[in-house]
Amino acid sequence: MTGDFDYVVVGAGSSGAVLANRLSADPRTRVCLIEAGSKDTSWLIGMPLGLIWLAKDRRHNWLFSSTPQAGLGGRRVSIPRGKVLGGSSAINGMIYIQGHRADYDAWAAAGCTGWSHDDVRPYFAKLRETLSVSRLRDANPVDQDFIDAAARLQLRHCPDFNVAEPEGVGHYQVTQLGGQRHSSARAFLSGIANRANLSIVTDNEVTRLDIVGRRVRGVFVRRNGQEARISARGEVILSAGAIGSPDILLRSGIGAAAQIKALGVPLHLDLPGVGQNLQDHVDMMVICSSRSTMPYGISARALPRLAREGLRWAFARRGMMASNMVEAGGFVRSQPSEPRPDIQFHIIPGRKSHRGRMLEYGHGVSLHTCVLRPGSRGSVTRTTLDGAPGIDLGLLRDDGDLERLLRGVKLARSILREEPMARHGLTELVPGETVRSDAELRDAIRANARTVYHPVGTCAMGVGPRAVVDPRLKVHGLDGLRVVDASIMPTIVSGNTNAPAIMIAEKAADMILADGKLVLAA
Repeated sequence: MTGDFDYVVVGAGSSGAVLANRLSADPRTRVCLIEAGSKDTSWLIGMPLGLIWLAKDRRHNWLFSSTPQAGLGGRRVSIPRGKVLGGSSAINGMIYIQGHRADYDAWAAAGCTGWSHDDVRPYFAKLRETLSVSRLRDANPVDQDFIDAAARLQLRHCPDFNVAEPEGVGHYQVTQLGGQRHSSARAFLSGIANRANLSIVTDNEVTRLDIVGRRVRGVFVRRNGQEARISARGEVILSAGAIGSPDILLRSGIGAAAQIKALGVPLHLDLPGVGQNLQDHVDMMVICSSRSTMPYGISARALPRLAREGLRWAFARRGMMASNMVEAGGFVRSQPSEPRPDIQFHIIPGRKSHRGRMLEYGHGVSLHTCVLRPGSRGSVTRTTLDGAPGIDLGLLRDDGDLERLLRGVKLARSILREEPMARHGLTELVPGETVRSDAELRDAIRANARTVYHPVGTCAMGVGPRAVVDPRLKVHGLDGLRVVDASIMPTIVSGNTNAPAIMIAEKAADMILADGKLVLAA
Protein backbone atom coordinates (compact mmCIF):
# COMPACT_ATOMS: atom_id res chain seq x y z
CA MET A 1 0.00 0.00 0.00
CA THR A 2 3.00 2.29 0.20
CA GLY A 3 4.24 4.46 -2.63
CA ASP A 4 2.53 6.40 -5.37
CA PHE A 5 -0.17 4.99 -7.61
CA ASP A 6 -1.34 6.22 -10.96
CA TYR A 7 -4.97 5.65 -10.02
CA VAL A 8 -6.61 5.26 -6.63
CA VAL A 9 -10.12 3.81 -6.86
CA VAL A 10 -12.29 4.24 -3.77
CA GLY A 11 -14.87 1.48 -3.42
CA ALA A 12 -14.62 -2.07 -4.79
CA GLY A 13 -18.29 -2.39 -5.65
CA SER A 14 -20.23 -2.60 -8.90
CA SER A 15 -18.26 0.21 -10.54
CA GLY A 16 -14.94 0.13 -8.72
CA ALA A 17 -14.20 -3.51 -9.54
CA VAL A 18 -14.61 -2.77 -13.24
CA LEU A 19 -12.27 0.22 -13.07
CA ALA A 20 -9.60 -1.74 -11.22
CA ASN A 21 -9.68 -4.40 -13.91
CA ARG A 22 -9.62 -2.11 -16.92
CA LEU A 23 -7.12 0.44 -15.59
CA SER A 24 -4.63 -2.20 -14.42
CA ALA A 25 -4.69 -4.07 -17.75
CA ASP A 26 -1.59 -2.06 -18.72
CA PRO A 27 1.23 -3.49 -16.53
CA ARG A 28 2.94 -0.08 -16.54
CA THR A 29 0.01 1.47 -14.67
CA ARG A 30 -0.16 1.16 -10.88
CA VAL A 31 -3.67 0.93 -9.45
CA CYS A 32 -4.87 0.83 -5.86
CA LEU A 33 -8.41 -0.35 -5.13
CA ILE A 34 -9.65 0.50 -1.64
CA GLU A 35 -12.64 -1.18 0.03
CA ALA A 36 -14.02 -0.34 3.47
CA GLY A 37 -15.43 -3.86 3.84
CA SER A 38 -13.88 -7.29 3.87
CA LYS A 39 -13.12 -9.90 1.24
CA ASP A 40 -16.10 -11.71 -0.28
CA THR A 41 -15.39 -15.14 1.17
CA SER A 42 -18.73 -15.81 2.89
CA TRP A 43 -20.76 -18.73 1.52
CA LEU A 44 -23.84 -16.53 1.87
CA ILE A 45 -22.55 -14.37 -0.98
CA GLY A 46 -22.07 -17.30 -3.33
CA MET A 47 -25.49 -18.82 -2.59
CA PRO A 48 -28.14 -16.63 -4.26
CA LEU A 49 -30.75 -17.25 -1.56
CA GLY A 50 -28.22 -15.91 0.94
CA LEU A 51 -29.48 -12.43 0.07
CA ILE A 52 -32.21 -12.97 2.70
CA TRP A 53 -29.57 -12.92 5.42
CA LEU A 54 -27.18 -10.48 3.76
CA ALA A 55 -29.87 -7.80 3.86
CA LYS A 56 -29.33 -7.58 7.63
CA ASP A 57 -25.75 -8.80 7.96
CA ARG A 58 -23.65 -6.07 9.55
CA ARG A 59 -20.41 -7.71 8.46
CA HIS A 60 -21.20 -7.20 4.75
CA ASN A 61 -23.68 -4.36 4.85
CA TRP A 62 -23.54 -0.70 5.86
CA LEU A 63 -27.12 -1.02 7.13
CA PHE A 64 -27.92 2.65 6.61
CA SER A 65 -31.26 4.06 7.70
CA SER A 66 -33.11 7.04 6.29
CA THR A 67 -34.14 10.14 8.15
CA PRO A 68 -37.85 10.19 9.12
CA GLN A 69 -39.79 10.30 5.84
CA ALA A 70 -42.60 12.85 5.87
CA GLY A 71 -44.26 11.11 2.92
CA LEU A 72 -44.32 7.86 4.90
CA GLY A 73 -45.85 9.27 8.07
CA GLY A 74 -42.48 9.91 9.70
CA ARG A 75 -41.18 6.36 9.32
CA ARG A 76 -37.51 5.58 8.80
CA VAL A 77 -36.69 2.96 6.17
CA SER A 78 -33.67 0.70 5.90
CA ILE A 79 -31.09 1.28 3.17
CA PRO A 80 -28.84 -1.78 2.84
CA ARG A 81 -25.63 -1.15 0.86
CA GLY A 82 -22.80 -3.59 0.32
CA LYS A 83 -19.71 -3.30 2.50
CA VAL A 84 -17.55 -6.02 0.95
CA LEU A 85 -15.65 -6.73 -2.25
CA GLY A 86 -18.33 -6.46 -4.91
CA GLY A 87 -20.26 -3.85 -2.93
CA SER A 88 -24.01 -4.00 -3.37
CA SER A 89 -23.61 -6.49 -6.25
CA ALA A 90 -22.56 -8.97 -3.53
CA ILE A 91 -25.81 -8.63 -1.57
CA ASN A 92 -28.45 -7.57 -4.12
CA GLY A 93 -31.15 -9.44 -6.05
CA MET A 94 -28.84 -10.06 -9.04
CA ILE A 95 -31.37 -8.74 -11.60
CA TYR A 96 -29.78 -7.54 -14.83
CA ILE A 97 -31.74 -4.68 -16.44
CA GLN A 98 -30.24 -2.12 -18.84
CA GLY A 99 -33.00 0.47 -18.72
CA HIS A 100 -35.11 2.19 -21.37
CA ARG A 101 -33.73 3.94 -24.44
CA ALA A 102 -35.40 7.20 -23.39
CA ASP A 103 -33.51 7.24 -20.05
CA TYR A 104 -30.15 7.71 -21.72
CA ASP A 105 -31.40 9.89 -24.55
CA ALA A 106 -32.74 12.25 -21.86
CA TRP A 107 -29.27 12.44 -20.30
CA ALA A 108 -27.75 13.40 -23.63
CA ALA A 109 -30.50 15.94 -24.34
CA ALA A 110 -29.75 17.60 -20.98
CA GLY A 111 -26.13 18.22 -21.96
CA CYS A 112 -24.46 14.92 -21.04
CA THR A 113 -22.75 14.48 -24.39
CA GLY A 114 -21.79 10.90 -25.18
CA TRP A 115 -24.41 9.27 -22.92
CA SER A 116 -27.28 8.62 -25.33
CA HIS A 117 -28.70 5.13 -25.70
CA ASP A 118 -26.67 4.56 -28.86
CA ASP A 119 -23.54 5.70 -27.00
CA VAL A 120 -23.96 3.35 -24.03
CA ARG A 121 -25.34 0.31 -25.87
CA PRO A 122 -21.89 -1.06 -26.84
CA TYR A 123 -20.82 -1.01 -23.20
CA PHE A 124 -23.83 -3.04 -22.11
CA ALA A 125 -22.98 -5.53 -24.84
CA LYS A 126 -19.39 -5.70 -23.57
CA LEU A 127 -20.27 -6.42 -19.96
CA ARG A 128 -23.01 -9.03 -20.52
CA GLU A 129 -20.54 -11.83 -21.18
CA THR A 130 -18.23 -10.87 -18.34
CA LEU A 131 -21.14 -10.81 -15.90
CA SER A 132 -22.43 -14.15 -17.20
CA VAL A 133 -25.97 -12.83 -17.60
CA SER A 134 -28.34 -15.81 -17.68
CA ARG A 135 -31.80 -17.05 -16.81
CA LEU A 136 -32.50 -18.77 -13.51
CA ARG A 137 -31.91 -22.50 -13.69
CA ASP A 138 -35.07 -23.47 -11.80
CA ALA A 139 -37.71 -20.76 -11.59
CA ASN A 140 -40.66 -21.39 -9.29
CA PRO A 141 -43.91 -22.32 -11.13
CA VAL A 142 -45.62 -19.42 -9.38
CA ASP A 143 -43.72 -17.08 -11.71
CA GLN A 144 -45.48 -18.50 -14.77
CA ASP A 145 -48.82 -18.23 -12.98
CA PHE A 146 -48.10 -14.53 -12.46
CA ILE A 147 -47.27 -14.10 -16.16
CA ASP A 148 -50.41 -15.95 -17.19
CA ALA A 149 -52.56 -13.95 -14.77
CA ALA A 150 -51.16 -10.70 -16.18
CA ALA A 151 -52.00 -11.89 -19.69
CA ARG A 152 -55.65 -12.21 -18.68
CA LEU A 153 -55.53 -8.46 -17.99
CA GLN A 154 -54.06 -7.82 -21.47
CA LEU A 155 -50.50 -7.28 -20.23
CA ARG A 156 -48.14 -8.55 -22.91
CA HIS A 157 -45.39 -11.10 -22.38
CA CYS A 158 -41.83 -9.76 -22.63
CA PRO A 159 -39.30 -12.55 -23.31
CA ASP A 160 -36.28 -10.26 -22.92
CA PHE A 161 -36.23 -7.08 -20.83
CA ASN A 162 -32.81 -6.04 -22.14
CA VAL A 163 -34.05 -4.45 -25.33
CA ALA A 164 -34.19 -0.76 -26.14
CA GLU A 165 -37.81 -0.32 -25.03
CA PRO A 166 -38.85 -3.10 -22.61
CA GLU A 167 -42.54 -3.54 -21.85
CA GLY A 168 -44.61 -6.40 -20.50
CA VAL A 169 -44.07 -9.18 -17.95
CA GLY A 170 -41.75 -12.18 -17.90
CA HIS A 171 -38.80 -13.82 -16.20
CA TYR A 172 -35.82 -11.68 -15.23
CA GLN A 173 -32.23 -12.35 -16.25
CA VAL A 174 -29.67 -12.54 -13.47
CA THR A 175 -25.94 -12.20 -12.90
CA GLN A 176 -25.23 -15.81 -11.99
CA LEU A 177 -22.64 -18.33 -13.08
CA GLY A 178 -23.30 -22.01 -12.55
CA GLY A 179 -26.18 -21.30 -10.19
CA GLN A 180 -24.07 -18.99 -7.99
CA ARG A 181 -24.01 -15.22 -7.58
CA HIS A 182 -21.62 -13.57 -10.03
CA SER A 183 -20.90 -10.22 -8.39
CA SER A 184 -18.75 -7.54 -9.99
CA ALA A 185 -15.88 -8.64 -7.74
CA ARG A 186 -16.12 -12.22 -8.94
CA ALA A 187 -16.58 -11.12 -12.55
CA PHE A 188 -13.87 -8.46 -12.71
CA LEU A 189 -11.43 -9.11 -9.83
CA SER A 190 -11.17 -12.84 -9.16
CA GLY A 191 -8.98 -13.50 -12.18
CA ILE A 192 -6.67 -10.51 -11.79
CA ALA A 193 -6.08 -10.24 -8.03
CA ASN A 194 -2.45 -11.29 -8.50
CA ARG A 195 -1.53 -8.60 -11.00
CA ALA A 196 1.72 -7.08 -9.77
CA ASN A 197 0.52 -3.56 -10.56
CA LEU A 198 -2.80 -3.88 -8.70
CA SER A 199 -3.14 -3.46 -4.95
CA ILE A 200 -6.52 -4.46 -3.49
CA VAL A 201 -6.83 -3.04 -0.01
CA THR A 202 -9.75 -4.22 2.13
CA ASP A 203 -10.95 -3.16 5.61
CA ASN A 204 -9.78 0.41 5.02
CA GLU A 205 -12.30 3.24 5.08
CA VAL A 206 -11.49 6.41 3.15
CA THR A 207 -12.09 9.33 5.48
CA ARG A 208 -11.26 12.26 3.19
CA LEU A 209 -9.39 13.37 0.11
CA ASP A 210 -5.90 14.84 0.14
CA ILE A 211 -6.32 18.17 -1.68
CA VAL A 212 -3.55 20.61 -2.55
CA GLY A 213 -4.87 23.79 -4.10
CA ARG A 214 -7.28 22.69 -6.80
CA ARG A 215 -5.79 19.23 -7.26
CA VAL A 216 -6.58 15.98 -5.47
CA ARG A 217 -3.32 14.21 -4.63
CA GLY A 218 -4.59 11.13 -2.82
CA VAL A 219 -6.78 9.90 0.02
CA PHE A 220 -6.59 9.34 3.74
CA VAL A 221 -7.72 5.94 5.01
CA ARG A 222 -8.51 4.64 8.48
CA ARG A 223 -8.04 1.13 9.80
CA ASN A 224 -8.34 0.16 13.46
CA GLY A 225 -8.27 3.82 14.43
CA GLN A 226 -5.04 4.53 12.57
CA GLU A 227 -4.93 6.95 9.65
CA ALA A 228 -2.65 6.63 6.62
CA ARG A 229 -2.26 8.41 3.30
CA ILE A 230 -2.35 6.83 -0.16
CA SER A 231 -1.16 9.09 -2.97
CA ALA A 232 -2.23 9.26 -6.60
CA ARG A 233 -0.01 10.62 -9.35
CA GLY A 234 -2.84 10.59 -11.84
CA GLU A 235 -6.39 10.50 -10.48
CA VAL A 236 -8.51 9.57 -7.51
CA ILE A 237 -11.77 7.97 -8.61
CA LEU A 238 -14.68 7.80 -6.19
CA SER A 239 -16.79 4.68 -6.73
CA ALA A 240 -18.30 4.48 -3.26
CA GLY A 241 -21.91 4.68 -4.43
CA ALA A 242 -24.71 7.20 -4.21
CA ILE A 243 -24.27 7.50 -0.45
CA GLY A 244 -20.56 6.96 0.00
CA SER A 245 -19.22 9.17 -2.79
CA PRO A 246 -21.02 12.41 -1.81
CA ASP A 247 -20.25 11.68 1.84
CA ILE A 248 -16.51 11.53 1.13
CA LEU A 249 -16.75 14.80 -0.82
CA LEU A 250 -18.56 16.52 2.05
CA ARG A 251 -16.03 15.29 4.61
CA SER A 252 -13.29 16.63 2.33
CA GLY A 253 -14.74 20.15 2.24
CA ILE A 254 -16.42 19.83 -1.17
CA GLY A 255 -20.08 20.80 -1.25
CA ALA A 256 -22.44 23.65 -0.49
CA ALA A 257 -20.44 26.29 1.41
CA ALA A 258 -23.01 26.64 4.19
CA GLN A 259 -23.08 22.90 4.84
CA ILE A 260 -19.29 22.62 4.83
CA LYS A 261 -19.05 25.52 7.26
CA ALA A 262 -21.60 23.88 9.59
CA LEU A 263 -19.63 20.64 9.39
CA GLY A 264 -16.55 22.45 10.64
CA VAL A 265 -14.06 21.42 7.96
CA PRO A 266 -12.10 23.72 5.62
CA LEU A 267 -13.98 24.64 2.46
CA HIS A 268 -12.06 23.46 -0.61
CA LEU A 269 -14.78 23.93 -3.19
CA ASP A 270 -18.28 25.40 -3.07
CA LEU A 271 -20.16 22.80 -5.11
CA PRO A 272 -23.84 22.99 -4.09
CA GLY A 273 -25.00 19.87 -5.97
CA VAL A 274 -22.99 17.45 -3.82
CA GLY A 275 -25.40 15.14 -2.02
CA GLN A 276 -28.47 16.67 -3.65
CA ASN A 277 -30.76 15.15 -6.32
CA LEU A 278 -31.05 11.80 -4.49
CA GLN A 279 -33.55 9.55 -6.29
CA ASP A 280 -34.80 6.06 -5.53
CA HIS A 281 -37.60 3.78 -6.67
CA VAL A 282 -40.38 4.04 -4.10
CA ASP A 283 -42.00 0.63 -3.69
CA MET A 284 -45.08 -0.96 -2.15
CA MET A 285 -45.62 -4.69 -1.68
CA VAL A 286 -48.84 -6.65 -1.87
CA ILE A 287 -48.18 -9.58 0.48
CA CYS A 288 -50.37 -12.68 0.56
CA SER A 289 -50.36 -15.92 2.49
CA SER A 290 -51.30 -19.07 0.58
CA ARG A 291 -52.84 -22.45 1.25
CA SER A 292 -50.56 -23.87 -1.44
CA THR A 293 -47.01 -24.92 -0.58
CA MET A 294 -45.82 -24.36 -4.14
CA PRO A 295 -44.39 -20.95 -3.17
CA TYR A 296 -41.22 -21.03 -1.12
CA GLY A 297 -41.72 -21.03 2.63
CA ILE A 298 -41.12 -22.66 5.98
CA SER A 299 -43.74 -25.07 7.28
CA ALA A 300 -44.05 -28.61 8.58
CA ARG A 301 -45.43 -29.71 5.20
CA ALA A 302 -42.43 -28.17 3.45
CA LEU A 303 -39.69 -29.82 5.52
CA PRO A 304 -39.06 -32.73 3.12
CA ARG A 305 -38.88 -30.28 0.20
CA LEU A 306 -36.46 -28.02 2.09
CA ALA A 307 -34.19 -31.00 2.75
CA ARG A 308 -34.22 -31.93 -0.94
CA GLU A 309 -33.53 -28.35 -1.95
CA GLY A 310 -30.53 -28.22 0.35
CA LEU A 311 -29.10 -31.32 -1.31
CA ARG A 312 -29.80 -29.94 -4.79
CA TRP A 313 -27.79 -26.86 -3.94
CA ALA A 314 -24.94 -28.78 -2.33
CA PHE A 315 -24.48 -31.19 -5.22
CA ALA A 316 -25.80 -29.41 -8.32
CA ARG A 317 -26.13 -25.69 -7.50
CA ARG A 318 -29.80 -25.86 -8.51
CA GLY A 319 -33.22 -25.30 -7.01
CA MET A 320 -34.51 -22.93 -4.37
CA MET A 321 -31.09 -22.05 -2.95
CA ALA A 322 -30.08 -20.79 -6.41
CA SER A 323 -33.09 -18.46 -6.51
CA ASN A 324 -32.69 -14.70 -6.35
CA MET A 325 -36.26 -14.61 -4.95
CA VAL A 326 -37.31 -11.77 -7.29
CA GLU A 327 -37.53 -14.17 -10.20
CA ALA A 328 -40.04 -12.47 -12.51
CA GLY A 329 -41.85 -9.19 -12.99
CA GLY A 330 -42.13 -6.57 -15.65
CA PHE A 331 -42.69 -3.05 -16.89
CA VAL A 332 -46.23 -1.74 -17.32
CA ARG A 333 -48.14 1.50 -17.81
CA SER A 334 -50.22 2.53 -14.83
CA GLN A 335 -52.75 4.02 -17.24
CA PRO A 336 -53.12 3.90 -21.05
CA SER A 337 -52.13 7.55 -21.49
CA GLU A 338 -48.59 6.94 -20.21
CA PRO A 339 -46.07 7.28 -23.10
CA ARG A 340 -44.03 4.34 -21.76
CA PRO A 341 -44.03 2.03 -18.73
CA ASP A 342 -43.96 3.94 -15.46
CA ILE A 343 -44.34 0.98 -13.08
CA GLN A 344 -42.16 -2.08 -12.46
CA PHE A 345 -43.24 -5.34 -10.80
CA HIS A 346 -41.04 -7.86 -8.96
CA ILE A 347 -42.84 -11.06 -7.99
CA ILE A 348 -41.47 -13.11 -5.09
CA PRO A 349 -42.76 -16.71 -4.95
CA GLY A 350 -42.70 -16.54 -1.18
CA ARG A 351 -44.27 -14.69 1.73
CA LYS A 352 -42.12 -11.73 2.66
CA SER A 353 -42.37 -10.49 6.23
CA HIS A 354 -44.57 -7.44 6.79
CA ARG A 355 -43.35 -7.13 10.38
CA GLY A 356 -39.65 -6.52 9.81
CA ARG A 357 -38.64 -10.14 10.41
CA MET A 358 -36.09 -12.00 8.34
CA LEU A 359 -38.50 -14.89 7.71
CA GLU A 360 -42.17 -15.63 8.33
CA TYR A 361 -43.65 -19.07 8.99
CA GLY A 362 -45.84 -20.27 6.16
CA HIS A 363 -46.14 -19.80 2.40
CA GLY A 364 -47.37 -17.05 0.12
CA VAL A 365 -46.44 -14.57 -2.58
CA SER A 366 -45.24 -10.97 -2.48
CA LEU A 367 -45.60 -8.56 -5.38
CA HIS A 368 -43.41 -5.45 -5.41
CA THR A 369 -44.74 -2.39 -7.25
CA CYS A 370 -42.37 0.53 -7.80
CA VAL A 371 -42.50 3.92 -9.53
CA LEU A 372 -39.88 3.95 -12.28
CA ARG A 373 -39.29 7.69 -12.67
CA PRO A 374 -40.21 9.37 -9.38
CA GLY A 375 -40.61 13.11 -9.14
CA SER A 376 -39.49 13.11 -5.50
CA ARG A 377 -35.95 14.13 -4.59
CA GLY A 378 -33.90 13.66 -1.44
CA SER A 379 -30.37 14.34 -0.23
CA VAL A 380 -27.28 13.03 1.53
CA THR A 381 -26.02 15.49 4.13
CA ARG A 382 -23.68 15.57 7.08
CA THR A 383 -23.69 17.78 10.18
CA THR A 384 -20.94 15.99 12.09
CA LEU A 385 -17.90 13.96 11.12
CA ASP A 386 -19.01 11.13 13.39
CA GLY A 387 -21.45 8.38 12.47
CA ALA A 388 -23.44 7.85 9.31
CA PRO A 389 -24.58 10.65 7.00
CA GLY A 390 -28.14 11.92 6.98
CA ILE A 391 -29.99 10.17 4.16
CA ASP A 392 -33.31 11.72 3.21
CA LEU A 393 -34.77 9.59 0.41
CA GLY A 394 -37.64 12.04 -0.01
CA LEU A 395 -40.04 9.17 -0.67
CA LEU A 396 -43.52 10.27 -1.81
CA ARG A 397 -42.55 13.92 -1.41
CA ASP A 398 -44.10 14.44 -4.86
CA ASP A 399 -47.84 13.71 -4.80
CA GLY A 400 -47.61 12.41 -8.36
CA ASP A 401 -45.52 9.48 -7.11
CA LEU A 402 -48.28 8.49 -4.69
CA GLU A 403 -50.90 8.53 -7.44
CA ARG A 404 -48.74 6.42 -9.77
CA LEU A 405 -48.05 3.97 -6.97
CA LEU A 406 -51.74 3.84 -6.14
CA ARG A 407 -52.57 2.88 -9.72
CA GLY A 408 -49.76 0.32 -9.77
CA VAL A 409 -50.84 -1.32 -6.51
CA LYS A 410 -54.42 -1.59 -7.76
CA LEU A 411 -53.14 -3.35 -10.88
CA ALA A 412 -50.93 -5.64 -8.77
CA ARG A 413 -53.93 -6.67 -6.66
CA SER A 414 -55.93 -7.37 -9.81
CA ILE A 415 -53.22 -9.68 -11.16
CA LEU A 416 -53.07 -11.65 -7.91
CA ARG A 417 -56.83 -12.15 -8.00
CA GLU A 418 -56.84 -13.68 -11.49
CA GLU A 419 -57.38 -17.43 -11.75
CA PRO A 420 -53.80 -18.60 -12.43
CA MET A 421 -52.78 -17.00 -9.12
CA ALA A 422 -56.04 -17.59 -7.29
CA ARG A 423 -55.45 -21.38 -7.43
CA HIS A 424 -52.88 -20.95 -4.67
CA GLY A 425 -55.54 -19.89 -2.17
CA LEU A 426 -54.21 -16.42 -1.49
CA THR A 427 -55.22 -14.22 1.43
CA GLU A 428 -54.01 -10.65 1.24
CA LEU A 429 -52.12 -9.52 4.34
CA VAL A 430 -50.84 -6.16 3.03
CA PRO A 431 -52.56 -3.84 2.30
CA GLY A 432 -55.23 -6.23 3.60
CA GLU A 433 -58.57 -7.61 2.46
CA THR A 434 -60.53 -4.82 4.19
CA VAL A 435 -58.58 -2.01 2.45
CA ARG A 436 -60.71 -1.11 -0.56
CA SER A 437 -61.17 2.60 -1.28
CA ASP A 438 -58.50 4.81 -2.88
CA ALA A 439 -58.28 6.81 0.33
CA GLU A 440 -57.66 3.65 2.35
CA LEU A 441 -55.07 2.49 -0.17
CA ARG A 442 -53.23 5.81 -0.02
CA ASP A 443 -53.05 5.49 3.76
CA ALA A 444 -51.82 1.91 3.44
CA ILE A 445 -49.14 2.95 0.96
CA ARG A 446 -47.85 5.70 3.26
CA ALA A 447 -47.82 3.21 6.13
CA ASN A 448 -45.99 0.45 4.24
CA ALA A 449 -44.06 1.80 1.24
CA ARG A 450 -40.30 1.51 1.19
CA THR A 451 -37.54 1.51 -1.41
CA VAL A 452 -36.19 -1.23 -3.67
CA TYR A 453 -32.66 -0.04 -2.88
CA HIS A 454 -31.73 1.89 -6.02
CA PRO A 455 -30.28 5.20 -4.75
CA VAL A 456 -28.71 7.37 -7.47
CA GLY A 457 -28.06 10.95 -8.49
CA THR A 458 -26.14 12.54 -5.61
CA CYS A 459 -23.11 13.55 -7.71
CA ALA A 460 -25.12 14.31 -10.82
CA MET A 461 -23.51 14.56 -14.21
CA GLY A 462 -24.31 17.67 -16.20
CA VAL A 463 -23.41 21.21 -17.17
CA GLY A 464 -25.67 23.32 -14.94
CA PRO A 465 -25.00 24.94 -11.56
CA ARG A 466 -26.21 21.86 -9.63
CA ALA A 467 -24.06 19.39 -11.57
CA VAL A 468 -21.15 17.77 -9.73
CA VAL A 469 -19.33 16.06 -12.60
CA ASP A 470 -19.01 16.81 -16.31
CA PRO A 471 -19.80 14.28 -19.07
CA ARG A 472 -16.33 12.79 -18.66
CA LEU A 473 -17.14 12.34 -14.96
CA LYS A 474 -14.53 14.84 -13.77
CA VAL A 475 -15.58 16.83 -10.72
CA HIS A 476 -16.24 20.43 -11.71
CA GLY A 477 -13.58 22.79 -10.38
CA LEU A 478 -10.98 20.20 -9.36
CA ASP A 479 -8.17 18.34 -11.10
CA GLY A 480 -7.34 14.70 -10.50
CA LEU A 481 -10.79 13.66 -9.28
CA ARG A 482 -13.67 11.77 -10.89
CA VAL A 483 -16.80 10.10 -9.64
CA VAL A 484 -17.75 6.83 -11.33
CA ASP A 485 -20.81 5.08 -9.92
CA ALA A 486 -24.62 5.37 -9.80
CA SER A 487 -24.37 8.75 -8.09
CA ILE A 488 -23.58 10.42 -11.44
CA MET A 489 -26.97 9.58 -12.94
CA PRO A 490 -28.76 12.91 -13.50
CA THR A 491 -32.08 11.02 -13.49
CA ILE A 492 -32.78 7.47 -12.38
CA VAL A 493 -33.05 4.76 -15.01
CA SER A 494 -36.29 2.86 -15.59
CA GLY A 495 -35.32 -0.37 -13.85
CA ASN A 496 -32.80 -2.00 -11.56
CA THR A 497 -29.63 0.06 -11.30
CA ASN A 498 -26.82 -2.49 -10.95
CA ALA A 499 -26.18 -3.11 -14.65
CA PRO A 500 -26.20 0.64 -15.46
CA ALA A 501 -23.69 1.26 -12.64
CA ILE A 502 -21.36 -1.33 -14.17
CA MET A 503 -21.90 0.14 -17.64
CA ILE A 504 -20.95 3.58 -16.32
CA ALA A 505 -17.63 2.15 -15.14
CA GLU A 506 -16.95 0.41 -18.44
CA LYS A 507 -17.48 3.67 -20.32
CA ALA A 508 -15.55 5.69 -17.76
CA ALA A 509 -12.55 3.36 -18.02
CA ASP A 510 -12.29 4.09 -21.72
CA MET A 511 -12.50 7.84 -21.07
CA ILE A 512 -9.90 7.71 -18.30
CA LEU A 513 -7.47 5.71 -20.41
CA ALA A 514 -8.00 8.03 -23.39
CA ASP A 515 -7.41 11.12 -21.25
CA GLY A 516 -4.26 9.53 -19.83
CA LYS A 517 -2.89 8.99 -23.32
CA LEU A 518 -3.57 12.61 -24.17
CA VAL A 519 -1.60 13.74 -21.12
CA LEU A 520 1.33 11.51 -22.05
CA ALA A 521 1.24 12.77 -25.65
CA ALA A 522 1.36 16.36 -24.47
